[in-house]
Amino acid sequence: MLDRADEHQEIRDAVRALCRQFPDAYFRAIDAQRAYPEAFVDALIGAGWLSAMIPEAYGGSGLGLTAASVIMEEINRCGGNSGAVHGQMYNMGTLLRHGSRAQKEKYLPAIAAGKLRLQSMAVTEPSTGTDTTRIRTTAVRKGASYLVNGHKVWISRVQHSDLMILLARTTPLAEAPRKSEGLSIFVVDLHDAVGNGLSVQPIANMVNHETNELFFENLEVPAENLIGEEGQGFRYLLDGLNAERALIAAECIGDGYWFIERASRYASERIVFDRPIGMNQGVQFPIAEAFIEIEAANLMRFKACTLFDAQQPCGAQANMAKYLAAKASWEAANVCLQTHGGFGFANEYDIERKFRETRLYQVAPISTNLIFSYVAEHLLGLPRSF
Repeated sequence: MLDRADEHQEIRDAVRALCRQFPDAYFRAIDAQRAYPEAFVDALIGAGWLSAMIPEAYGGSGLGLTAASVIMEEINRCGGNSGAVHGQMYNMGTLLRHGSRAQKEKYLPAIAAGKLRLQSMAVTEPSTGTDTTRIRTTAVRKGASYLVNGHKVWISRVQHSDLMILLARTTPLAEAPRKSEGLSIFVVDLHDAVGNGLSVQPIANMVNHETNELFFENLEVPAENLIGEEGQGFRYLLDGLNAERALIAAECIGDGYWFIERASRYASERIVFDRPIGMNQGVQFPIAEAFIEIEAANLMRFKACTLFDAQQPCGAQANMAKYLAAKASWEAANVCLQTHGGFGFANEYDIERKFRETRLYQVAPISTNLIFSYVAEHLLGLPRSF
């Protein structure tokens, strides 16, 4: 940020050094092949960045969400795509805050050592979207296990994860005291599940983002894999969603700075009519405006992360940070593409790739309109709109 004494400069420098080993051409090739950046992810794991939020007692770095957000920001600012790895950061919060000691001892050291990946979370369903309390996937206790049946969609990184966080209804909605109760969270071992009650159908999409449709048919999940108390999963989920939105905001901030830096450089170097195009106010003003928006969004991002790390309520700040950052990065993307003109559409400039990647966050992981609804109801006291 501008004129900010950055307490995370060492993290930024180290992540940038790692990212320099994976230049634009690497991510361009990965995108063209619709492949997963295995070498890049392995490097992040080897350097300990994906275990940043795991306590030192379990082999991690013991850092907070603020530091984790800086890692995600820098990956995107260097031209990469944190969407390949960010799940491990926000999914970790659910296990860290609500998992049992036995679960932490079982999973966290292996995740920190890079032996296990916790990259996937299964919440969204085709018939409910963001109306999470009405999910239809059920988990029914049968002896020492739960039998899971249902259908999930837009579940990412399943093929590149060992574990998955699953939200299912354990008490029928009609019998729950409140609609937000009766939902439970489980850790699913994907190696045991796939082919044994869980089938995975990849979804082709406009971004190189591995995502899937999941079908559960009498999948057995050991009762010991239940996180926290049965029926309280929705409350636990909110922690993870707040972390997710703050991290996505940071990624959009990274994208925004990338677009601004590329646009500024090109506007300074591109000569038309015997002078740099950046001398024209019609070119430089939109770039300046986009930079202002990114800087402002960054303030809310840090506020959300600070509150989360202090274990204070941060739902409003996380939602607003995600909205502001996603909007600012998208505006910066448009400015960057417009500044480059026709060259912005050429693969070799990487703008069209980043353009597609940052557009996703106008829709996911929560849409702009749902954020407006949240702010209107919870901050402004307006009647619930749905």
